[in-house]
Amino acid sequence: MVMHRAKSLTEHRQFRDLPDYLRAGDVLVLNNSRVIRARLHGHKPASGGQVELLLVEEVATNEWWTLLRPGKRVRVGTEIQLLTNAGAASTVRASVMEKNIEGHCRVRFTNTPNIFDELETHGEIPLPPYIARTAGADDDARYQTVFSQPAGSVAAPTAGLHFTPQLLDELRARGVQIQFVTLHVGLGTFSPVKTENLSDHVMHEERFELPAATASAISTAKREGRRVIAVGTTTVRVLETAAALSALNSQLSTLRSRTRIFIHPPFQFRLVDALLTNFHLPQSTLLMLVSAFASPGELRGRELMLATYAEAVRERYRFFSYGDAMLIL
Repeated sequence: MVMHRAKSLTEHRQFRDLPDYLRAGDVLVLNNSRVIRARLHGHKPASGGQVELLLVEEVATNEWWTLLRPGKRVRVGTEIQLLTNAGAASTVRASVMEKNIEGHCRVRFTNTPNIFDELETHGEIPLPPYIARTAGADDDARYQTVFSQPAGSVAAPTAGLHFTPQLLDELRARGVQIQFVTLHVGLGTFSPVKTENLSDHVMHEERFELPAATASAISTAKREGRRVIAVGTTTVRVLETAAALSALNSQLSTLRSRTRIFIHPPFQFRLVDALLTNFHLPQSTLLMLVSAFASPGELRGRELMLATYAEAVRERYRFFSYGDAMLIL
């Protein structure tokens, strides 16, 4: 779906038609973070009870914040023996060190130099919770973008899943500049807003990097009046965080930091001129971000986006991670 904000007009096209809407000089920015095999399985040696561990954030080597299931039955001090992907008992163990108010558990892995190096044989791709099946071999490829590089995400930057190497080559041939940022997607991408007041919602921190080449290309484009097109809400969060941290909005520099930016109406965007994104869950911060982008600096974006989503439902668009895309111009 193509949404023209100024004209209040929508079109229905195929993703392969994307080059029709881009022009020479546009800077297309994509998130190149790679999804790790973050879902592990194990059991408690004392009772035999099965435990699932989802790696959330690395604290130090072999020390991670995790989401355990069933979490309520796991106490501080619990030992968990991991299983390999073949279902065999592993020598690697996890000890629960701490539980926080969000229900996450800090665990320490032993009998391995670094649990990160064991994920290929012990972990599986962490499909979103609304996909009610175990990740299969196809997901190892399908739940990664074709340009993914640094590993660190527990969920894919899904707007990038639509791209093929051939389409990227076609865009380059037309004079579109392809640039990358890295934001390692965390569990916050699945967390609905449960507070009555948006100001009370706490976003999860996510690590990001804005490379020098991307910062330079965007700065030059903005000075020359060319468009910056963000692929995915994660890319928007990187760019708008960088703009907020920059003393001069027109001159970015390389940046490696963390962000908790919460974008919702009536947010005023500083860098992003167009957005390519998937269709998002109700009550999610992602839906609030695209609502803000539908009408920057105003409050009416929510109504505009809900009407657009209603049209997408009527036209039988597919929603969420493996779903269809929307280009907002």
